Amino acid sequence: METARDAGRILLERYGRTHTVTKKGDINLVTEADLVSEQLIIERIKSHFPKHAVLAEESGNAVAVEVGTEFKWIIDPLDGTTNFAHGYPCFAVTIACEHEGKLVIGVTYDPTRDEMFAAERGKGATLNNKPIRASDTEELSEALIVTGFPYDFKKRENFSRHLTRFLLESRGVRRDGSAAIDMAYVACGRFDGFWEEGLNPWDMAAGVLLIEEAGGQVTGYGGSTFTIYTPPMLATNGLIHDQMASILA
Repeated sequence: METARDAGRILLERYGRTHTVTKKGDINLVTEADLVSEQLIIERIKSHFPKHAVLAEESGNAVAVEVGTEFKWIIDPLDGTTNFAHGYPCFAVTIACEHEGKLVIGVTYDPTRDEMFAAERGKGATLNNKPIRASDTEELSEALIVTGFPYDFKKRENFSRHLTRFLLESRGVRRDGSAAIDMAYVACGRFDGFWEEGLNPWDMAAGVLLIEEAGGQVTGYGGSTFTIYTPPMLATNGLIHDQMASILA
């Protein structure tokens, strides 16, 4: 939590300025803020746990000091880079840790709202140190749901069909441009469900644990067993999960 907050401070210091932007593909962007935030996080982790592996968005999979380490830190130093680069205040720092392949801790910090979402396996989820729970909405028709547009959505033949169905069958659909924040909002009940394809492990890791520890449910589109290495993903309060899965299956 302390590290995420410090990284968030780096983002805020650079927010609203003119940025040097690098493209990864046609749409995906990287700013200097991504790189400086990631450097701080990795250096902080390595100072405490030099033998742990690190999987980070910008620098890739850092080699552990000891091959076969049972701990892996999964980092997105700036989720919502496009928002950040355009001055749209919806972005976050997100950090998680796996132990022997199982997510055990995760944080997502929104520096613009000073909101710290955190979870520890078996100990629940919190927002600014207060317990949170997923919503109690039982019907998709009464649900506010959220999604993201994968960078190559024009090539995904089912994307527009799914979006249209959910627009017709839910109370509303939002698209904010930060999967980490979307998932945190499912965990605290602001959204009732979330679906997206084309995500990476660092986009999802902390959010998966937040939702599960808040009483929600995370699976593949049709309800299959999910890992952060096998998108696409469906995440809900659990109560509307089957209704959303039947559309996505």
